[in-house]
Amino acid sequence: MTMRKDESREDYLETILILSKEKDFVRSIDIVKAMGFSKPSISVAVNKLNKENLISIDRSGHITLTEKGLEIAEKTHERHLKITRLLVNLGVSEEAAYVDAHKLQHDFSDETWAVINRRIQHLV
Repeated sequence: MTMRKDESREDYLETILILSKEKDFVRSIDIVKAMGFSKPSISVAVNKLNKENLISIDRSGHITLTEKGLEIAEKTHERHLKITRLLVNLGVSEEAAYVDAHKLQHDFSDETWAVINRRIQHLV
């Protein structure tokens, strides 16, 4: 199965969001370690995100999410966490739920997610 462009972008932005909550600053090498991709792959992706104005990179190589990037990252991360909690409430182990939620979070249309989100509010 091939990864959609948006899916890849969402994954990078979500990773940067998570790392920014754990660290004072995020660098490309942190993304390499977190995602397990090669340095050249991360470099290409980071440059593309920068050109799309989803992140900014300062002279020290510190990466921050722009307002637009933060919006996408938070939306993606919220879906990931809610789907994880739903799966755990259904009896799936925390580890499997987190991995499976990562796969599922990208596949719902905004309309479908809105309906699911309304229906699961009391569960998560």
